[in-house]
Amino acid sequence: MSGAALAVHQFRFDQKTFWRNPASVFFTVMFPVMFLVIFDLVFSGRIKELHIDVSTYYVPAIITLAVISATFQNLAMSVTIDREFGILKRGRGTPLPDWVFFAGRIGNSLVVSLVMLVLLLAIGRIIYGVEIPWDRAPAILVTLAVGASAFCCLGLALTAFIPSQSAAAPITNFAVFPLYFLSGVFIPENQIPDGVLHVVDAFPVRHFFQAFFAAWDPATSGAGFQWGDLAVVAAWGIAGFLIAVRFFRWTPQGA
Repeated sequence: MSGAALAVHQFRFDQKTFWRNPASVFFTVMFPVMFLVIFDLVFSGRIKELHIDVSTYYVPAIITLAVISATFQNLAMSVTIDREFGILKRGRGTPLPDWVFFAGRIGNSLVVSLVMLVLLLAIGRIIYGVEIPWDRAPAILVTLAVGASAFCCLGLALTAFIPSQSAAAPITNFAVFPLYFLSGVFIPENQIPDGVLHVVDAFPVRHFFQAFFAAWDPATSGAGFQWGDLAVVAAWGIAGFLIAVRFFRWTPQGA
């Protein structure tokens, strides 16, 4: 069997494993939908300072959360759990090339990210009347591709610093949830002090959200590409890739 055929087979396996796991589907798919509904109810109306409806603001915000959840959080936790159970060690003892394993996991995360993008766009349009910015669709897809790839690399890099299965969820959530609050994803950025925004500008979550938000922001001119924000996200992704290459482990930490 060729390498490409092996990668497709591994991808199909990872897809089946993901969609047949109720916990993974709930936290990766349903959680963002719940957040969109809750935040629209809590912050209903219009954000005057940004000249945009709350619903329009939270569609790109929750898409940001959904993509990070499907990539960074999902990979960091699932790969760590499989490593600690010895699944990665046993798998590496087979003829399966290492790159095929990563292709399957990353491919699954990318597909789930795309599914979440379509789902949240549909919910925003059908339930809340949020217009889909079709004229900026290329910018949205490029942002999705850059962000999802970068956060996949960061998720794999984080596994090197998670010591056990029980620590996977706490460490992963601690690494990202404060940034959701401080980067404008959970709380409209006009309610966050400028000093805090300047601090979180050093992290990729803020820039990923800004790149998505530009497509819905009426103040954005042109095609909506935010190359500066995407460059920061890509730089973090490259750093995550280099860390993963250097420190990724196939055996349990206690082994």
